[in-house]
Amino acid sequence: MIPIVTIVGPLAVNIMTGSMVVENIFSIPGIGEQFVKSILTNDYPTIMGLAIVYCAMLCVVLLITDILYGLIDPRIRITK
Repeated sequence: MIPIVTIVGPLAVNIMTGSMVVENIFSIPGIGEQFVKSILTNDYPTIMGLAIVYCAMLCVVLLITDILYGLIDPRIRITK
């Protein structure tokens, strides 16, 4: 179960950031389309802000993955 959780965690973030491609191809308004438009127009504050949002999503998903490790295998838990 541990290897599956290891793969699924970052894969979830890849799916969220993959929305940029889908939103751009199908002209769906969303954060991915805004990110692509800001890259094309050199809107640096928007690029940096959305990059921070995507990085925060990655950090949250990796934190959840680490918490799931402790729930799946009790030997991994930190003890005092």
